[in-house]
Amino acid sequence: MNMKEIKAFVHRNRIADVVSALSSAGFRKLSVIDVQGLLHALDSKEQQYSVEIGQKVITEVKLELVCENESRTTEAISLIREHATTGQTEAGWIYVSDIRSSIEI
Repeated sequence: MNMKEIKAFVHRNRIADVVSALSSAGFRKLSVIDVQGLLHALDSKEQQYSVEIGQKVITEVKLELVCENESRTTEAISLIREHATTGQTEAGWIYVSDIRSSIEI
């Protein structure tokens, strides 16, 4: 099995639509985590200054998703890209990694 892990960093106001689209398509192995990041803010209200980082950040959402095969990976990427758009040139990033093993708990 050629499992993949997708990590996507998207704006907080888009995550509900992304998760809804993925859930409707049958994706279940996913996590959603609030993180501080350097995506371009949609407006000044979205930004805050981080003393730890030393610059303005926004609260982004990191979506982690496991896909069972290449076709499901392609489908998930397409859904994320479609539903995470903000109208900006750069609305986030998607990263794909191979999973070497998976152990059920």
